[in-house]
Amino acid sequence: MRRYAWLIPAVLIVLSCPTLQAQETPEWDISGGYSYLKADLRGSSFHLNGGAASLTENLNSWFGGRIEVNAYQGSVSGTNVSAQTFTYGPVFTYRRFDKLTPFVHAQLGAIHASQGYLGISTSAFRFAMSSGGGVDVNINRKVGIRLQGDYLMTRFLGLRQDNIQGSVGLVVHLGKK
Repeated sequence: MRRYAWLIPAVLIVLSCPTLQAQETPEWDISGGYSYLKADLRGSSFHLNGGAASLTENLNSWFGGRIEVNAYQGSVSGTNVSAQTFTYGPVFTYRRFDKLTPFVHAQLGAIHASQGYLGISTSAFRFAMSSGGGVDVNINRKVGIRLQGDYLMTRFLGLRQDNIQGSVGLVVHLGKK
């Protein structure tokens, strides 16, 4: 216990620093960047690469709504496949620090997959649900780098697939609340 006694004053000093004051809340966040999908963790998993874009309306300093689109492409057993997700849901943000803005979200929507994705015979739209979170590393008041990771649940061929998606990209903060 004695070994960690220095943590108490260190935490108090860090929390009292002026750089840790609450952020201004932007009205909108627009994000775009690289996205990765590890599909079907329970079965024969495969990897797809692509892009992600999202638009968030911040209703107050901690709550908003986010629409997100991801598009993936790759080769599975010699077959070129693609998948796109379209989801919407609430986002909860903690705006206590100037440089970091952590968030969590839960979203519902759809996935569209091409023929060959998980062995499907024709392209199809199916239900998708994602939950996860991330952090915006703010470069300045207008621009940051977004790091995000999500669990993505989909249903094809009457079976549930557990997928992991991650993305990294730029986020632009517009307006002020």
